[in-house]
Amino acid sequence: MSKRKSSSASDKPHKRAKPVEEEDMEDADVSDGDQNDTSTGDVVSDAGIVESITLKNFMCHSHLGPFSFGSNVNFVVGNNGSECGKSAVLTALIVALGGNAQATNRGSSLKGFVKEGESSADVSITLRNKGRDAYKPEVYGQAIIVDLRITRDGLRTYKLRSKSGQLVSNKKEELLAILDNFNIQVNNPVSVLTQEMSKYFLHSKGEGDKYKFFMKATQLEQMREDFVYIKTTKHVTEDKVGQHSECLKDLKRKYQEKEDRYKNLASLDEMHTKLEELQKQMAWALRMEQIQAELENLRHHISTLGQQIDQYQHACSRAKEEQGKMRSIDVHRRNLKTMESSRSNRLRRFGEHMPTLLNAIQEAHKRGQFKHRPRGPLGYLISLKDPEMALAVEVCLKGQLQAFTCDNHEDERVLQGLMTKVFPTGRRPAIITSHFLPHVHDTRKRAVDHPEYPSVLQALEIEDPVVANCLIDQRGIESILLIKNRTDARRVMQNKNPPQNCNQAFSKDGDQIFSNRSYTAEQTRANYLSGDVEEEIRCVSVSVCGGAVSQILPDEPVVGRTSHLDTFGHQLTFQGLSEELSKTDQEVMKCKHHKKHYDEKRNAHLLNIQTLEANLESKEQELQATKICPERLEVRRTARSLDSEISRLKVKITTQQEQQGDREEVVRQYHEALESYKNMAQQMKNLNSFIRSLDSVMNHRLQVYAELRRFLSARCKYYFDSMLAQRGYTGSMTFDHKNETLSISVQPGQGNKADLSDMRSLSGGERSFSTVCFVLSLWAITEAPFRCLDEFDVYMDMVNRRISMDMMLKVAAGQRYRQFIFLTPQSMSLPVSKIIRILRLKDPDRGQNNAQTNQDEDQ
Repeated sequence: MSKRKSSSASDKPHKRAKPVEEEDMEDADVSDGDQNDTSTGDVVSDAGIVESITLKNFMCHSHLGPFSFGSNVNFVVGNNGSECGKSAVLTALIVALGGNAQATNRGSSLKGFVKEGESSADVSITLRNKGRDAYKPEVYGQAIIVDLRITRDGLRTYKLRSKSGQLVSNKKEELLAILDNFNIQVNNPVSVLTQEMSKYFLHSKGEGDKYKFFMKATQLEQMREDFVYIKTTKHVTEDKVGQHSECLKDLKRKYQEKEDRYKNLASLDEMHTKLEELQKQMAWALRMEQIQAELENLRHHISTLGQQIDQYQHACSRAKEEQGKMRSIDVHRRNLKTMESSRSNRLRRFGEHMPTLLNAIQEAHKRGQFKHRPRGPLGYLISLKDPEMALAVEVCLKGQLQAFTCDNHEDERVLQGLMTKVFPTGRRPAIITSHFLPHVHDTRKRAVDHPEYPSVLQALEIEDPVVANCLIDQRGIESILLIKNRTDARRVMQNKNPPQNCNQAFSKDGDQIFSNRSYTAEQTRANYLSGDVEEEIRCVSVSVCGGAVSQILPDEPVVGRTSHLDTFGHQLTFQGLSEELSKTDQEVMKCKHHKKHYDEKRNAHLLNIQTLEANLESKEQELQATKICPERLEVRRTARSLDSEISRLKVKITTQQEQQGDREEVVRQYHEALESYKNMAQQMKNLNSFIRSLDSVMNHRLQVYAELRRFLSARCKYYFDSMLAQRGYTGSMTFDHKNETLSISVQPGQGNKADLSDMRSLSGGERSFSTVCFVLSLWAITEAPFRCLDEFDVYMDMVNRRISMDMMLKVAAGQRYRQFIFLTPQSMSLPVSKIIRILRLKDPDRGQNNAQTNQDEDQ
């Protein structure tokens, strides 16, 4: 049997009340109830032992305790009438640790433990919680405090606290878990043996009582009761199985009846199938060709209207296209106006408001609003060395042509304000802010230098270094080549060794060529950089007039019309163009009028179609409601013949349904009966399997139970003989498990020379000694953290008392991991040892009946 390992004692000693005196034989060896055997090095008990008990209003005591117990052997001594105190301690220990009132032999109910005149009684027990067997040490710490309160009504409540006093739980289940963890069994007479229990079991002359004591102490009785309960449960289960067997037969019979009715539905299904077939034939025999004809007419009408709508939509689309062309003409018209005005002022090519903006910039600069005069538009400040490359440069520079550049952000804000006034609506030129330098960037290290083709920077005439630097910074014009022929451009850029520092090139047609790809320009002519204003005006005029004369109304071809182009060729004046555009505007207004007319007719047709479609849907629903068979049948019978047979068949179906009941109900009852039968059969199968498993398990465990009982009996006999031999006694212990008797025979002092006598022939002291040997032998074969023995020596003389005490102390010394609490009225000749703590109750005051009570309360 392994010993429990204990933690070192560090707790402060409990404060002791005056009614309890502790007599420590060697004070230096006692510390909070923990003693170490320095000679053997063994460690005393830890988890589950009783550290202290305190009583309040319990039995006849107002206050008693705290009793601080040692870790190994404790004697609670009380003389001449102080047994009430000893009994209170033992009774409180049993009740507080979950025992019932009957186990105390001090009353039949808990309310009897409440002191007369008080409403409740309190018991507080501290259990040690150290070592490897500790229970939730992270929650409770090194001790568990069990507080019990018993009310006058017999109600028992628990509070389980940690060592620090913090409430952890108030549930009985938690206490049971703690007791189970420590293996504390206060209802087991080997753990707590009261004087009355000792008289009943041990001092009884009946051999059956001693056997019961053995069975109870070793918990074999509890095991046997469990087996009896399981066996009873098995018999109950077998009875239920028998009852369910009869029930299963009834369920099977009902299921078969429902199955027969369910199968009879097959003939009814055949009649329903026949009825449906006749109804299909009836449907195609009549309420159908006329409806189909009406539907076809409706669909044809809808199709015609749809075609008309398509025509109207096509006309509307053409009208929208003409509107788009007119918007394009308006754009060209504005461009033409700009071109006309640029004959006298090239700046207007960058926008009709540009002259106004530059004048505003000049005035603001004069007023000192700019630190440095902004430059722009940038396209106005550059010129081409080769006019053929105008489109290429314009496509390359894109938005930079109309952009302005400022030296700083303050100048940028002033310019933004001027643009807001000059350009109240529409897009405004971009502003590029960069510090102005007096000289052009040195681009020799990063510029492309090709012997045949110039870069954009080389192709431009730029007088202002600020403008040149801005285009270098924003577009990298020093690294872009201009190559007139697009084939040559691809050859130069897309061979294995493209020019150094060149990232792209542009052809004169505006094509953009990279080393691995190329893009065709959407723009076909230069708008800003072209030097021939008259040619630009001519091109724009052709675009405007060409678009104007192509305006044709959707339903009126233009016949015999003569435009100014036919009359004047390419020598149009702005006045002639305006006259042509005026005529075109009139035609557009006429087109809009026609479009409005088409829209009105289209809306009317759409409303008509919606009405027809609603009528069509109604007809289709009518057809669907009457169309029982989706496929056409060849019907050779008349409608009257079919109707007659349908009527007869319906009568037959109704008659059979009345006999069988509702179809859905028959199906439902069949499935319910089938499910009930299957469930009951499965339950029966499971119960029979459970009974077989239970039989197997029970047979095995009964064998183990018998082996355990034999083993414990043999060990008990061995230890009993050993205990008797310590005084020179001989004896025998005979177990009769069949008749449930235990016979003990003892021969004091004569060895083998005399016959053994049973305990009834022994003297009181010899019988008590034999009883102690019996108890000690049971101690040796059972486990518990503490043992309590009440007045073990009441019938012993001094010699037997000394021998019995020596034997118990020897057992205790060999079981330092357990705690022993002995209650005795004897106060003389108590042994002296390091492992012993003596708790002595003061004698009661004999002068008055309440003297002891008053003394307890005062102290």
